[in-house]
Amino acid sequence: MSGIHVSFSSGPALAGAGLRLVPGEIHGLMGENGAGKSTLIKTLTGIHQPDAGEIVVDGVARRFSGPADAKAAGITAVFQDERLTDNLSIGENVMIGHELRGRFGISWPRTHARAAEMLAELGLEDLDPRLPLRSLSPAIRQLVAIGRAMVDRPRVLILDEPTSSLDLGDVARLFTVLRRLRSQGVAIVFVSHFLEQVLTLSDRITVLRDGRTEGEYPAGRMDRAELIAKMIGKDIDALRQIGSDRREHRKQPTGPAIYRAVGIGRKGAVSPTDLELHRGEIVGFAGLRGSGRTELASLLSGVERPDSGEVLIDGEHAEIVDPVSGLRHRIAHSSENRREDGIIGDLSLRDNLVLGLQALRGWAHPLSAAETDALVATYVEALNITPADPDIPVKYLSGGNQQKVVLARWLATRPRLLVLDEPARGVDVASKVEIQAHIAQLAKEGVSIVYISSELEEVVRLSDRIVVFKDREKIGEVSNGPWLTVDTIVEMIAADTTDDDATDDAW
Repeated sequence: MSGIHVSFSSGPALAGAGLRLVPGEIHGLMGENGAGKSTLIKTLTGIHQPDAGEIVVDGVARRFSGPADAKAAGITAVFQDERLTDNLSIGENVMIGHELRGRFGISWPRTHARAAEMLAELGLEDLDPRLPLRSLSPAIRQLVAIGRAMVDRPRVLILDEPTSSLDLGDVARLFTVLRRLRSQGVAIVFVSHFLEQVLTLSDRITVLRDGRTEGEYPAGRMDRAELIAKMIGKDIDALRQIGSDRREHRKQPTGPAIYRAVGIGRKGAVSPTDLELHRGEIVGFAGLRGSGRTELASLLSGVERPDSGEVLIDGEHAEIVDPVSGLRHRIAHSSENRREDGIIGDLSLRDNLVLGLQALRGWAHPLSAAETDALVATYVEALNITPADPDIPVKYLSGGNQQKVVLARWLATRPRLLVLDEPARGVDVASKVEIQAHIAQLAKEGVSIVYISSELEEVVRLSDRIVVFKDREKIGEVSNGPWLTVDTIVEMIAADTTDDDATDDAW
């Protein structure tokens, strides 16, 4: 693809974009939200037709009038919202539209047998094609979608955010499948906002910015900061500084703990746990989803009520049994699900931002218009929230700016302890950089922060100390430093048993 231009009624989406693919290679396609990634892959698969530019396959210029033309040329895609049919089996989903027929119609035994052969080619011999799809995890559903795409024997397979709902073990299995396809000569386009995954998996990376191809790079010669710099057009040296001091010179806790949990737990959620938090310290929580990391965070702030243990704030017993009691002790909690537990889409930016402070004051003591306007102006500027219109319904903001509004809501309560669960998940790279830079600045100003992320690289880079969870309990705690890597944390999580020595002293 070269010189691709695509415009919609709202304006140009692509303005000279290109993409070069070769057999047996995994090609990362990167760019901020709105950079043109989706439009480019939809153009390659025939969903959109370009206004200018050309698509060349094996030296021959092609024009796809629809997805069928692209499939005939050996190009297929598995999109993020790929629709599978829950009430069908694995095999029926894989072979839909390609069912094998017998004398009296579709032969389901032959169809399931062929599906099993297709899955085996992907290294998925353990999947029984007769199992109902509804019983499967998101990871297996993703593999089934890839299996269905491979029935057509495509030469180019495009994957749009295939790991967005997967945990570490699931991602590893998916990567094994993709590397197997690469070895079979398939060209794979990998689109993801997980930067470390793209750098780890890809052979080459194409970066889009503002609808144009910024460049094409060997993945092995780029690091995270360089990739972000290409995507957002910012200075690379400034990007390298975010959190880097915590790797080289971690913050040493000074003075007594401001928050101490002793045996705090909740049956069925997380085992009784001890934890200390100090002023200005970022403590990362690492573990798979359901490991206890989110569950403990909810108990620390009063989102959920513990049924064991005690909380001490500045050495004094504190009753933290609901979010309002948490706020009264200057503890704020930003949930991992901003759409369900964070933003209220139909309310304005202004109303969303002041919800936390208004809840703390009580609805009998409303904020004045002057107070509200001052708060909104302060945090819109501090967090670079755009558009900076206080009256815009927050549902019209990008995911990154919605997340900034949620963060601003809790900062307005002036917390001493801020619990952030997946604060940068699903946001564009520029917003992620800004959010993480602000978190680091809050710690410098003395705010204690609990930071939870499925991207372990983020946790390692930003945290002074990391608490590791598995099977709903804390299994270890390590101080950050140059010796600590993502692999160290992964090995702790993957260990068969809890290592009682997996604490600071062991590192």
